[in-house]
Amino acid sequence: MSGRPPARPISQAAAPAMSEKAQRLRIRFARGPEAATIGHLDLARTWERAFLEAGIAISYSQSARPQPRLTFAAGLAQGVTSEGELLDVVLAQPTPAAKVAERVGPHLPPGLAVRESWEVGIGLPSLPASVRWADYEVDVPASDACADVPNAVASFLEKEHFPWEDTRGAKVRRYDLRPLVLELRVEPAQEGDARESSTMRLVMRLRCESAGVGRPDQVVKALRLAEPTRIHRRRLVLAEVSPARDAWQRVGRFLE
Repeated sequence: MSGRPPARPISQAAAPAMSEKAQRLRIRFARGPEAATIGHLDLARTWERAFLEAGIAISYSQSARPQPRLTFAAGLAQGVTSEGELLDVVLAQPTPAAKVAERVGPHLPPGLAVRESWEVGIGLPSLPASVRWADYEVDVPASDACADVPNAVASFLEKEHFPWEDTRGAKVRRYDLRPLVLELRVEPAQEGDARESSTMRLVMRLRCESAGVGRPDQVVKALRLAEPTRIHRRRLVLAEVSPARDAWQRVGRFLE
């Protein structure tokens, strides 16, 4: 990865001893090619360091080794880019959401960028427990067989079940791939599209929750297409929360 290297672990002396839960913010951020190889642990450390360098007080757990209250919505495989990643951070001191985004952004390495931030209720379900679906765009090399891809997609969607095997090393996982795919289609090239003419794009909405996680590379294999040249997560879809419930759990009273 080019640019600034992944953040090193932060010493306990550098971590502020703050366990108050004053505010919970949700941040949507992008992960570009420069940051696509950062692993999950290094990503968490990178965000922790950015908050500390920005002078924003994160809340830490009360334990022998205090951990920052940072929670990512869903893991992202290395090499996959995104414009819709979600992060929840609990602050020890209230700070306007817009100010947080403004102050943290300059301290992030190349490839990570804040898109927006807003406040959510402290008492709402955890971010990972709220994720339901993930939207992807997947580019694969075009070939003479591409004319049959729409039919292959239609055939896949018509099936009620699609038994599948995923081999990782010595482990073989058998499952039904079909229930993990809500939407699947070929996206025609648009005017001004930067992709090459030799590339075909698939758009997918895949299940992303504890009951099952769909992987775009496995869908591509099921369609018997070439290995993707690019996988990009457009957004994560969360379970809907009542605005009244959100307000109650954020400020302790219903808002009119």
